[in-house]
Amino acid sequence: MGKRTIVRMPGDGIGKVVLDETIRVLDAAGFEADYVEGDIGWEFWCKEGNPLPDRTIELIKKHKIGLFGAITSKPKDAAFEELAPELKEKGLVYSSPIVGLRQHFGLDICLRPCKSYIGNPLNFIRRGQGDAIEEPAVDVAIFRQNTEGLYGGVEWSNPPDQVYDALMTHPKFKKNFDWCPKEELSVSTRIFTRKHTERILRAAFEHATKYGYKSVTVCEKPNVIRETSGMMYKLAQEIQKADYPNIELWNTNIDAQMMWLTKNPETYGVIVAGNMFGDIVSDGFAGLIGGLGFACSAQFNPDSGIGVFEPTHGSAPKYADYGTSIVNPIAMIESACMMLDFIDENDIAEKIRKAVAQVIAEGKVRTYDMMKMAGREDVVAKGAASTIQMADEVIAKL
Repeated sequence: MGKRTIVRMPGDGIGKVVLDETIRVLDAAGFEADYVEGDIGWEFWCKEGNPLPDRTIELIKKHKIGLFGAITSKPKDAAFEELAPELKEKGLVYSSPIVGLRQHFGLDICLRPCKSYIGNPLNFIRRGQGDAIEEPAVDVAIFRQNTEGLYGGVEWSNPPDQVYDALMTHPKFKKNFDWCPKEELSVSTRIFTRKHTERILRAAFEHATKYGYKSVTVCEKPNVIRETSGMMYKLAQEIQKADYPNIELWNTNIDAQMMWLTKNPETYGVIVAGNMFGDIVSDGFAGLIGGLGFACSAQFNPDSGIGVFEPTHGSAPKYADYGTSIVNPIAMIESACMMLDFIDENDIAEKIRKAVAQVIAEGKVRTYDMMKMAGREDVVAKGAASTIQMADEVIAKL
């Protein structure tokens, strides 16, 4: 096979620096690729009225694999204010370009692994019997349905008459909300389809089987959100019984799960959820392994072979303005390793992961978050590693 072409999408804020350093690591590890620049993010919303230009969609359609840095998103009114003046009369409404990518390419499977590194000073610790200090090993793979649920984008403020009239046919809506004038009403939908719910569940069970996890946990709220959460758990029961009897099926409510994850995080293996609850629980587990500086993700469509790989942190615009970048690049580096796994470059991915693990275990080079410093511009002068220095150390281990 010849060189791959990867669509690199720095996005906003710190996205550029973490992506640049990650590509240096990929080069040092022996991954040979050509990179083409994909325009995405706030700059293109402000000057073009579209944070996801068609030219970027065409690049991903052609090359299939994207590495993505970070994105800035702002509320509706703030986004409108930053539009170029000549665009403000065109009725444009900002929507997240990364959500747009997911929906356009059907990247319905999102995987967010949360695995603790030995020696990371940010790992979760707890008190055990006799006040012993315990540091449980966290190794959780969270599958988040990526294109439906609350992020499906089907919502209205002052809904049109046909939508309002349809809502009024539901007895609970009529009973609880008929007092509210239509123009004062905002509605967001939570839509699950059987096809894509079954697809994310099967992806979770397959992952558990492939990597030796003993359980799959459906983390939803079926006792209250009976139709959507209920459908997911019922389908999980059917799939487990028919095709994966050796994998245990557990069921937790999202609120209880957030309590339990600090009680016994080592108990859980694979977790699967809809979009919003998957987002919440993955950030919760990320906190146990060091925070968003260590939180990577993949979103992909196995049918088309299209995948986009990104850290789950935001664009952190304050840090982007620092003269020396201080942010932790490990989440971006780990996301690139997930890309390598996806395109069957597993040996290179494993080599990079081992190098990262060595750097963390030695503890000689640590970014400001690992040193538990506030994210100020002077942290490098106080002994914290810069973004570039951390990448240099990983490369040295390679």
